[in-house]
Amino acid sequence: MLLELQDLHIHLATAHGPVEAVRGLDFTLDRGQTLGLIGESGSGKSLTALALMGLLPEGARATGRILLEGQDLLSLPEQELARLRGARLAMVFQEPMTALNPLHPIGRQVAEPLRLHRGATRHEAETRALALLERVGLPDARRRLGAYPHELSGGQRQRVMMAMALACEPALLIADEPTTALDVTVQAQILDLLAELVEEGGMALLLISHDLGVIAENVQRMLVMYGGLVLEQGPSAALFQRMAHPYTRGLLAARPRLGGARGQALRAIPGTVPGLHEMPPGCPFAPRCERATAACEAARPAARALAPDHLLRCIHVHQEGAAHG
Repeated sequence: MLLELQDLHIHLATAHGPVEAVRGLDFTLDRGQTLGLIGESGSGKSLTALALMGLLPEGARATGRILLEGQDLLSLPEQELARLRGARLAMVFQEPMTALNPLHPIGRQVAEPLRLHRGATRHEAETRALALLERVGLPDARRRLGAYPHELSGGQRQRVMMAMALACEPALLIADEPTTALDVTVQAQILDLLAELVEEGGMALLLISHDLGVIAENVQRMLVMYGGLVLEQGPSAALFQRMAHPYTRGLLAARPRLGGARGQALRAIPGTVPGLHEMPPGCPFAPRCERATAACEAARPAARALAPDHLLRCIHVHQEGAAHG
């Protein structure tokens, strides 16, 4: 198994005191497999990715186990983690403009991991950097080797980020909202490119998004997170067909639909995401759920199997009523 998370908890220090931002996350991911994490902002998706990379914010603490090829990343010193980042695991960050160095041309930034991890000469690294930029579809890549991040469009910067992440052919690629703020055409191109890279290289992909459609159409399995807890998980096709959890159905209903009346308001999930210090002791979605009862708020629901590999945390298990997109 390439990646295995066992009972991952992430604790943050806040102005309201310590809070638990991720609460007992378990999943596995092997080479050639794709897994999606979906949920609203604050659900714990990006923190999970940062924990994998060993880049949690100051004051954060992770417990449990993160096994990459059998090696527990949480027990490694920073020097050992630095050897793995960019080599065995890599990440495409949500906002490339803040992830790229504004003081260095993109060619140098794509070449850097090759020199650090592979010991490539400057000429070898620059030659490989050009090939990578061409592979990810950056227009006129040779001319843009000397360009700076601010001289590129959002879609072009995202392609540069992907080239950097793929430079050393990592076993695991984490893509955190890789299509945010991109137009529909560029979004489709980026997602198609990710799929091609997984198929060609056999790497594993962890795709993080708030868009249920993006996840459902681009990964084999998915986890629906809310309040740091996985509320539903399973194969994408089965989960998308059934939509057993009220939160999963709410995410689907909130998506824009083709053919809708002009000016028609989207269906929003009632209420707002509570702060981490305000989470109820039971189901974190209970304050916003139309089916919630006192039992929902009193105790955290246990995960139960609806079908092979399809798990749900809800005491109101629906045997029908699947939502379709």
